[in-house]
Amino acid sequence: MMKLIVADDSRLIRGIIDKAVASIGFKAIQADNGKEALSLLNANKKDVSLVLLDWNMPFLNGIDVLKNMRSDERLKDIPVLMISTESEDNRIKEALNIGAQGYLTKPFTPEKLIEAIELILNSSKSQKTTS
Repeated sequence: MMKLIVADDSRLIRGIIDKAVASIGFKAIQADNGKEALSLLNANKKDVSLVLLDWNMPFLNGIDVLKNMRSDERLKDIPVLMISTESEDNRIKEALNIGAQGYLTKPFTPEKLIEAIELILNSSKSQKTTS
């Protein structure tokens, strides 16, 4: 079973994501802040296929987690989907420029989430085969 890390300070959102990703064969490892997400990543890096990051979280926000991942040799290739209420274009561009593979704004439907995940996983597969 594929694993992903979902980092969001809302238990409700984590629950919605958990259910949605289970329907496509993922086990969600839940973190309620960015610091926890990074330690889970370090502990599970070989097994994690994807990270879903909320922007606004306590201790370490999603952008800081993303920057950490992209500067860490062991984590830099794990795809990231930002999920946030931050919907301004400049925020979305910032996340994508730092290295997120996708961006989903809240509120979202489970269908939209699954669509975004599949897009990212398919594009990261094709990048691996071409590089």
